[in-house]
Amino acid sequence: MRAKGSKLWASALADASPTPYWTDRPERPAPVPPLTSATTAQLAVIGGGYSGLWTALVAKERDPSTDVVLLESGVCGHAASGRNGGFCSASLTHGLANGVDRFPGEITELERLGRENLDQIEDTLVRYGIDCDFERTGELEVATSAYQLDWLHESAELTRSMGYQAEVFDADQVRAQVDSPTYLGGWWDRDRVAMLDPAKLAWGLRQACLSLGVRIYEGTPVLGVVTQRDGLVLRTPHGEVRASRVALATNAFGPLVRKLKRYLIPVYDYALMTEPLSDAQLAAVGWGNRQGLGDSANQFHYYRLTADNRILFGGYDAIYHFGNRIAPTLEQREATFARLAEHFFTTFPQLEGLRFSHSWGGVIDTCTRFCAFFGTAFGGRLAYAAGYTGLGVGATRFGAQVMLDQLYGLDTERTRLDFVRSKPWPLPPEPLRSLGIQLTRWSLARADEHQGRRNLWLRTLDHAGLGFDS
Repeated sequence: MRAKGSKLWASALADASPTPYWTDRPERPAPVPPLTSATTAQLAVIGGGYSGLWTALVAKERDPSTDVVLLESGVCGHAASGRNGGFCSASLTHGLANGVDRFPGEITELERLGRENLDQIEDTLVRYGIDCDFERTGELEVATSAYQLDWLHESAELTRSMGYQAEVFDADQVRAQVDSPTYLGGWWDRDRVAMLDPAKLAWGLRQACLSLGVRIYEGTPVLGVVTQRDGLVLRTPHGEVRASRVALATNAFGPLVRKLKRYLIPVYDYALMTEPLSDAQLAAVGWGNRQGLGDSANQFHYYRLTADNRILFGGYDAIYHFGNRIAPTLEQREATFARLAEHFFTTFPQLEGLRFSHSWGGVIDTCTRFCAFFGTAFGGRLAYAAGYTGLGVGATRFGAQVMLDQLYGLDTERTRLDFVRSKPWPLPPEPLRSLGIQLTRWSLARADEHQGRRNLWLRTLDHAGLGFDS
């Protein structure tokens, strides 16, 4: 049976294009020219992913007269913003449980701000005519092992305690939603998650910025930041920008603020995309409510339907490379793709014969509190937000607001939050950093294999407030 399965996975992956599905389409916009001279700006934004695009857009909305320049090393949306699963969550804290554990005194306010943020994202899409297949369908969390049923009910009860809808299903009921023989139960978070096309969102935000007069320079990496009396100078290969204020929105990539290296961990995540399902294949799965899905394991999968009824299937492996290494060669990992393909057909055996059209990976930024953190540098002239841990599709807009509040010295309900004012625990230097991360990954896999039982290392992390909650 194993040999037959391995052959099936290899056949399904045989023609998969090694590139992100979302950006591998003809509607991808042509790049704008790079910076080739010296210029000035009132606000300079470094990075053209969601974090930078939201910052530029919100800055122009707050004050249309602000002169904003955005510098992107590649093209806008080419990294995590164009490679993710398209889960746009209201959570600012990487899930309610993580928020309750770390910010119990603020969780009600953080949840309110997160819901408002998701509503404002939807409003932005309408106002600028951004068609990114936005569907406010919620997320279905499923249990695939008996021990996860207790976690599932605890998650649903915690969600209800905050005033949200949480519809709990037994095995038959959850399979009536999405049919997989691996599902033992589930609960539907109807309120707090929308599904969207991540690349179309990035491209739409880029166009909105351009329409408001933001000057965008692609193919323009920032090589260094230098302090001058009246602001900061951003040095690029063929020009420079003198700016009064700077928002750093590079997340996992090469921190231009040295202290960020103590906090950030770049981790590679991988995904597969199927070819479109036929009507018969879709009927065999069900999925009439089109929710995003995630399972309850420590090493979890996330998956969803696209607008044309493909299935994106990702997660499980989260790979760290010694020394915070980031390189294009790490975006392909055949062992992970084979593992994901195996897990896909275990989840949906009725889809045997379906093939994968794309396979890709990319780096996300995480930290020891598994949600974003914020700060300033260069005497308050530069603000940063980072550490979104794969949940930045929605939370980056909130981070953009925080950075602008900090840069302009505003006292807001956001800047008064301990969530904004505090930092995660710093990470040790190598080789201790790598040893700790690999031991944690091994321990989480062992816990999944042993009914969720956490070993001494995981219990120690939990006691120190560093435990991982998926």
